[in-house]
Amino acid sequence: NYFIAENILAKKITYGFFSKKGGCSKNNYYSLNCSNTSGDEKKIVKKNIQIAQNRLGLEDCDLKLIKQIHSNKVEIIDKNNLNKTIEADGSITKDKKIALAILTADCAPIFIFDSDYSFVCSLHIGWKGCLTNIINTAVYKIIQMHIPTQNLIAIIGPCLNKKNFEVDENFYDIFINKDSHYKNYFLKKSKQQKIYFDIRGLINFQLQ
Repeated sequence: NYFIAENILAKKITYGFFSKKGGCSKNNYYSLNCSNTSGDEKKIVKKNIQIAQNRLGLEDCDLKLIKQIHSNKVEIIDKNNLNKTIEADGSITKDKKIALAILTADCAPIFIFDSDYSFVCSLHIGWKGCLTNIINTAVYKIIQMHIPTQNLIAIIGPCLNKKNFEVDENFYDIFINKDSHYKNYFLKKSKQQKIYFDIRGLINFQLQ
């Protein structure tokens, strides 16, 4: 019950974008709820996380979830901070014994790696992450790791579709004032007086 990008070769990277199906949670949390802050039973959440980890064959890795705060903060994860609470919306590791994970609903999950498989990066990007360009922060950190940017590969997972992402004029103005190019990722329907935001399109633009 997870998705991969079948057109992208990632022979030495194991990843998946899971749906809400296939877990043990009941009622409002049905069923693969992996959030420890949702109000669901901790032991069930732990079991759901293990289900996802096992289905990807990552049961021998140390899994790292970060405390997501809708920011442009990206942290490098290693054995020194593996067991610490990390408040950020992106994580990077070169340790092949560490698996990175993020949680999303409407927001976009993104994995970045390089053709040498020397690192992995996971990002949680909502509209705030787009506005503050967390992708730029992540790539800058990758450059500091002496990894050539021409070797980077990014995979964007499921997120809110532009036909369902309705916003108001204030939202639109904030983005346009940030960068005039961003206007290309808004659709204005004049008759309905509605504005729709193409978050996936903007993420692609920022990646490029």
